[in-house]
Amino acid sequence: MQKFVAIAERSSFPIDLTSGRYTVDAKSLMGIFSLDLMQPIKLIAHGDDTELFAQLEKFKA
Repeated sequence: MQKFVAIAERSSFPIDLTSGRYTVDAKSLMGIFSLDLMQPIKLIAHGDDTELFAQLEKFKA
């Protein structure tokens, strides 16, 4: 998770993670751990950076 947050922190725009009715800042390790990581998680980026997305894609399960 720390590598994911480090990559997300490089973006100049907000990135959110949503699971069910909960949404947290993808740049927050504490926020990520407050989600149920056994449930599907959706990434919502409020910007465009294909290189950053390619790096984050590695975490897709």
